[in-house]
Amino acid sequence: MTSRSFLRLALAGAVASGAVLLATLPADASKAAPRMLPVRLLALNDFHGNLEPPTGSSGRMVDEHGNTVDAGGAAYVATHMKALADENTIAVAQGDLIGATPLISAAYHDEPSIEFLDKLGLKVAAVGNHEFDEGYTELRRIMKGGCHPVDGCSPAGEWKGAKFDYVGANVLFKDPNAETDALAALGGADSGRVKQELADWGVPALPPVSIKWMNGVPVGFIGLVTQTTPSIVTSEGIKDLKFVDEVKAANVASRLLKLVGVKAQVVLVHEGDQVNAGQSPDACSAVPGAGNRIATQVDSEIDLILSGHSHQAYLCKVKDPAGNDRVYSQGGSFGRVITQVDFKVNGATRDVDRASVVADNHVVTRTVAADPEISAFVQTWKDRVAPVANRAVGTITADITNAAVPSGESALGNLIADAQLAATKTGGEAQIALMNPGGVRASLSYATSPANEGNGVVTYGEAFTVQPFNNLMQVVTLTGAQLKTVLEQQFTGGPNNQAFTKILQPSANFTYTYSRGAAWGSKVSNMKIDGVPVTDTQPIRVAANNFLVGGGDAFLAFRDGTGLWSGPLDIDAFVDHLGRNNPIAPPATNRITATD
Repeated sequence: MTSRSFLRLALAGAVASGAVLLATLPADASKAAPRMLPVRLLALNDFHGNLEPPTGSSGRMVDEHGNTVDAGGAAYVATHMKALADENTIAVAQGDLIGATPLISAAYHDEPSIEFLDKLGLKVAAVGNHEFDEGYTELRRIMKGGCHPVDGCSPAGEWKGAKFDYVGANVLFKDPNAETDALAALGGADSGRVKQELADWGVPALPPVSIKWMNGVPVGFIGLVTQTTPSIVTSEGIKDLKFVDEVKAANVASRLLKLVGVKAQVVLVHEGDQVNAGQSPDACSAVPGAGNRIATQVDSEIDLILSGHSHQAYLCKVKDPAGNDRVYSQGGSFGRVITQVDFKVNGATRDVDRASVVADNHVVTRTVAADPEISAFVQTWKDRVAPVANRAVGTITADITNAAVPSGESALGNLIADAQLAATKTGGEAQIALMNPGGVRASLSYATSPANEGNGVVTYGEAFTVQPFNNLMQVVTLTGAQLKTVLEQQFTGGPNNQAFTKILQPSANFTYTYSRGAAWGSKVSNMKIDGVPVTDTQPIRVAANNFLVGGGDAFLAFRDGTGLWSGPLDIDAFVDHLGRNNPIAPPATNRITATD
């Protein structure tokens, strides 16, 4: 692809939103008296399709006064957004707006969530890793429109596409000769400086930037997604893409904006940091990590860093490479916090006055009146999905939680592994099953759902909340030595760069021991299947979802498996197991022995 084409893609969002390059402005535009022009950003991140108010700890937030309050829900988000918005507002987002969503949205491939965000007035959003849950092709459909190729149109009719811009500067095609159809001819694309800047960069799979105009000045938004995306989404859906370093991509995008005269620059990045718990959402509670690296290292031309991914709320000021302050923030998750950032742009220089930047994280409380239009909208989709969501699929005798015991097992993780083994024994000849703990998204409660009526009934909607990804069950053959490597890859310190310990949930017939203090590569021992010791050369048919089999969560040794077999969806395996084993008691968490 030529550098001209790259620039066209980079600024495609500007044309789509009615923006015009500075080079095309009237000659006397630069003679206007300098004014300080106000801009307000209202930002959401990690909404994850929570149209209904989220429940449990996911629906609570510590407010500015240290109180834990109920928060979130689309109708309440809308009310708060309307109260905060003024004539200077641009609504933005930092990714994971869809994916890992409740059934009300997921059943229709998240079209309801995107429609809500359109109603909210969202203008531009970075892609998150969950935007790729169903693959790049499906993300393109969400962006551009059209009915789902398998499930067809939703009850609302043909999907028209998102009205806001999705951007991702660090998402490139692997093939340097790949073509893209997201081009727009823009002035300045033939400049030698642009060609020199972009010649060796690559072919973008998404528009890297979006330009929005407010009060006569352009504001450039640079989208970034965590470069770890390939290890946390299913590999098949992104096989043609590469996710490059966020800082390098941001700097290229920043220079693009500067070359066409856009100096007010904001990064929307789907990467963030963990926090010291229990603090105000307005506190700088972030513990410096991957998000802080980006916030402090991207080019000094960039004025603000709005982040996501870690589901935390914080407001920080960090130093840019030139030693100047810039805001670095995040707004929790699930629609529980709206980040407001006010600043002024100098009308003469068209750059942000950093001293004018003021940020505030607003908790989306439920003590306000729910927006009536959005309430009706949510109820419409709730009614549409109700026959599926309320169908009883099994019963449990007590709460079955996803809380990990000291060994790393959870009762619900073990139950899911048992279900996956049962679903893959016949066709796939599976001998054991392993489930990734991050895929167990919620607990099963005995009596919290109105459908339960205190009798332990599990509905399809509740089961789907536990397993919302629609992963495919697969089986591969690993040797005993390869299986041990998979288990070693649960821990930090190895060549796979595992970020933190992730204990796979084993089926009941598989047991082993690990030592916390042993060196990486020597932690796992005493592996047994049905009580029989596993040998290094023994072939073992191992069941797991296609996310793990593709090397997800840094379990790269799964890729060495042979004899691939594909079976049912993981949710179908889980629902079938619940239906065949009534009632189900919480499984024991004694399959893994952990020693010091």
